[in-house]
Amino acid sequence: MTESKGAMSPPVHLPCPYDLNAVPAPDCGVCAALDKQRQEARERGRLAEAAIAGVEITNHPHKGRRRTS
Repeated sequence: MTESKGAMSPPVHLPCPYDLNAVPAPDCGVCAALDKQRQEARERGRLAEAAIAGVEITNHPHKGRRRTS
């Protein structure tokens, strides 16, 4: 197959770099508050805020909790 001059390549699809589905630690008030913020941000269509809350949930330290990244 020969490409003509000036032809564009198909678009590149990149995965979302944020964990939008981070699971809050059970019985953690901080994680529960962040989860609530994330849900409210999603409902308002503010996906950047939701992503930030998800990152904070993922990075919030807990004993015995493994980080996946």
